[in-house]
Amino acid sequence: MASRLGVVWGFIAHYKYLVVTLLAVLIVGFIDENSFMRRIQLELQISNLQSDIEKYNKQYEDDSKQLREIRRNPKTIEKIARERYFMKADDEDIYVLSDDEKPLNTNNETTE
Repeated sequence: MASRLGVVWGFIAHYKYLVVTLLAVLIVGFIDENSFMRRIQLELQISNLQSDIEKYNKQYEDDSKQLREIRRNPKTIEKIARERYFMKADDEDIYVLSDDEKPLNTNNETTE
């Protein structure tokens, strides 16, 4: 046991700068608050937030365009009400067609 400890201590003493450098890289790279892994996580989070910003800016532009159209043309309110909220006049019928597929029921059990 003592000979193994002596060999390890001799290795550390001989390569002390290498050992200290490796230890510092491990601490800074993985354990520290500002580690490389944390930096990668923050970069991914920034990327996701930027895509959210782009999405919301596009939505804002679309909504602003629609609002300008409503102010300019009163018939646009009727169009939006029909398309978005399925409102209708008294003498009309509305049919909503959907492309959604119904899920297949693979359960072969019968309920009693």
